[in-house]
Amino acid sequence: MCEKIYTLYEMTCERLQKIIARAGITSRRRAETLISQGRVSVNGKIVDTLGMKVDPDRDVVTVDGQVISRERVPHRYFLAYKPKNMITSLADPEGRPTITQLLRTHRIRTRVYPVGRLDWDAEGLLFLTNDGDMAHRVMHPRTHFVKVYLVKVNGHPTGDDIRLLRRGVRISPRIRTLPAKIVIEKRGKIHTWFRVSLREGRQNQIKRMFAAVGHMVLHIKRIAIGPLNIGRLRVGEVRPLTVREFRLLKRSLDKQI
Repeated sequence: MCEKIYTLYEMTCERLQKIIARAGITSRRRAETLISQGRVSVNGKIVDTLGMKVDPDRDVVTVDGQVISRERVPHRYFLAYKPKNMITSLADPEGRPTITQLLRTHRIRTRVYPVGRLDWDAEGLLFLTNDGDMAHRVMHPRTHFVKVYLVKVNGHPTGDDIRLLRRGVRISPRIRTLPAKIVIEKRGKIHTWFRVSLREGRQNQIKRMFAAVGHMVLHIKRIAIGPLNIGRLRVGEVRPLTVREFRLLKRSLDKQI
């Protein structure tokens, strides 16, 4: 492990969660959770506090008893169209369908994981990767990537309702949403379609926003994450990012630095 008294040696050290993420095990945020749960060891000793730095070339890091390879895992990047009634996770203790099934269907054997989440009953665009640093940057609050959704709600929200949603609404005693872009796409006899653009991603946020103005959400489809768009992806399809998409994503992230 890296000791502060060895200044030159410490320069080769990196935070433990970053090493785990770079190895393609999971995202950096999830790696922090694994450390806090005592599931990570360094040189045979369990580490359960964040902030430790280790030398990836000398120290032996294990997660759940499995040694992390010192070889850099090639980074892979995918877009997927998650269908409704599927968990945005690689496994589910309740046995519900997960993203893992889509990966198997498309014979993707590289261990990648979804960046962010999408509700069980929502459909649409997911970004998956084994690049922990990239995942961390995409999910970080200061990145403020806009996520765009097509949303079907019961009834016809009034102009005042829409203005309130655009300014931000209180969805709990302590939480008020950030300003959002809300555009009417189509009005039906008993429902309305909106295009909703958010810069945050609280749990069930869209449902809670419209509930705050008295309207139930019937359907949610995510169509964009920052510069990434769903395009011609079909339900259940998974494909690699194109070179152009990767460059757009990286350029967008670099602008946030």
